[in-house]
Amino acid sequence: MALNNRSGSCNWTVAKIGIVFLGLSLVGYLLGPPLYWHLLEGFAAVRRSSSAASCPPCNCNCDPRPDISFPHDCAKRDPEVNEDTEKNFAELLSEELKLRETEATESQQRADMALLEAKKLTSQYQKEADKCNSGMETCEEAREKAEAALVAQKEQSAMWELRARQRGWKEAGVRARARSQGGVEAF
Repeated sequence: MALNNRSGSCNWTVAKIGIVFLGLSLVGYLLGPPLYWHLLEGFAAVRRSSSAASCPPCNCNCDPRPDISFPHDCAKRDPEVNEDTEKNFAELLSEELKLRETEATESQQRADMALLEAKKLTSQYQKEADKCNSGMETCEEAREKAEAALVAQKEQSAMWELRARQRGWKEAGVRARARSQGGVEAF
């Protein structure tokens, strides 16, 4: 069993070439897209700089607007474009104001509805509180009447007891009789 050196070395050489090819493919896969995009950006920058060099600089004697500033506003030379732009800008502002006004109106309506609902609930709670207070007053009046009736009843009981004592009634005899009958004490 002798090894064939020729076929073994050929396999190692093919394997090494395959590994090198695989490594280069991996590096190309990882570094290719970023390099591609950098090259495209570079070409685009070169094109912009060459096309900008062909455009003559604008020499406008215009009043600069503090709210809008453009580096090279060549469109200002064309009055139709300027007028259309201002009309579009005014229309956009008008639409924006109408939209905000609509939103504010809707918000105000929601707030008014919430306020009306709160007033209804407040009125309902006030009615319930009035009913409760009326009930408390009725109960208080009934308690006072019952208390007055109890005081009057005690006075009347004291008067009858006094009359009974004057006629010879003795409390001890009544209690003894009540016990013997199995009843409860009267006083």
